[in-house]
Amino acid sequence: MEKDVVISIKGIQKYENTDPDVIELVTAGRLTRVGESYTLSYQESELTGLEGTLTTIQVDGEQVTLMRVGEFTSQMVFQEGRRHLSMYNTPYGAMAIGVNTRHLLADLTDQGGDIEIDYAIEIDHALAGRNVFQIKVSENQGGSLTM
Repeated sequence: MEKDVVISIKGIQKYENTDPDVIELVTAGRLTRVGESYTLSYQESELTGLEGTLTTIQVDGEQVTLMRVGEFTSQMVFQEGRRHLSMYNTPYGAMAIGVNTRHLLADLTDQGGDIEIDYAIEIDHALAGRNVFQIKVSENQGGSLTM
């Protein structure tokens, strides 16, 4: 199964002693199911600062993997209550980051659904910030969103 979808993303980044940064984005994407796993993919935009980057979110049971390919290449693995090390490549060099997932909800069907991830980022074992992703996926009803 593969279909065009509308993806609504709300990202909240919280750093100590600063107001949270909130980014909201609605974009066209693709939802693919192979067996019991779902893959969601979309092109980043200028709004996210990652223009020219393809983001893929793979939902496989209790694990969600976010991969970005482009000028900023990264892979982050999310599992509630678990910490994963990830590499984050930027034009300025690569760095290892820790991803500690506090809460994970991934409820996708062939018609769409929701993904919510609350996680902390660590750089050199020091807490660098806390992020929350709220993603809503719905079927594209023939609107004008294009990829």
